[in-house]
Amino acid sequence: MTAHRLARAAWGAGAAGLTAVAVHTAPVISTFGPLRNRLMPQLAGKGRPDHVALTFDDGPDHLSTPHFLRLLDAHDLRATFFLLGSMLRRDPALGAEMAAAGHEIGIHGWEHRPLLLRGPRATYDDLARARDLVADTVGRPPTLFRPPYGVMSGATHAACRRLGLTPVLWTCWGEDWRRRATPKSVYRTVTADLRGGGTILLHDSDCTSATGSWRTTLAAVPPILEACRNRGLSVGPLRDHGTPDQVPLAAPADVPAPRAAEAAGAATGRGAR
Repeated sequence: MTAHRLARAAWGAGAAGLTAVAVHTAPVISTFGPLRNRLMPQLAGKGRPDHVALTFDDGPDHLSTPHFLRLLDAHDLRATFFLLGSMLRRDPALGAEMAAAGHEIGIHGWEHRPLLLRGPRATYDDLARARDLVADTVGRPPTLFRPPYGVMSGATHAACRRLGLTPVLWTCWGEDWRRRATPKSVYRTVTADLRGGGTILLHDSDCTSATGSWRTTLAAVPPILEACRNRGLSVGPLRDHGTPDQVPLAAPADVPAPRAAEAAGAATGRGAR
């Protein structure tokens, strides 16, 4: 059954049918933006209608991230950064600086690899390893997680529950990782789907993108911020985003969760392959 037919079946079956289909087909539905935005608004990062969440993936990168921090500081804005554990390990001081500046820190996993290709143990190890490094670096455990490529799996949902993580994807992106992307194309792509309550996905690093693509993203941010202002939308991190019914998106930062040391594979690197 296609994702389109699954969605139609869910709507036709009513609320109970919708819940059942969404649960059992979550990895399929969450991959497709329109379906995700409609059927899984919290996973898509939909918040209160007067706010837009600004998020960045793949950092921290000592070559590019400081430029974004300076730009955001000049606009007196804070954002949510989903960090890769493998990148944070290279420059923990930069990660600590980001948190000290008031930015929200989430995790993007340890390595930028599709989680659908991993089993439950390797998935848990990957997330736990990144979660623990962020906690040790910034002084408290993160509560938000964005999967590489935006693809969730049953094992990923289970790992998030064990680790006290809330998975968050996006409602619009800039396709800024492409070699052919330009500041204008990133701006047009973001604003085409930009709505109040939306979550913007951009990248502050080119570690998994076209070389130098972060410069394109950096140039696109100011006009995107202006577009938000012109539409009467405030911009900030996901912690200020809420949900359509004003329920906070993230769990409290002090939610107890097992550390990666409980997963023996993390210490040997099994979860990073």
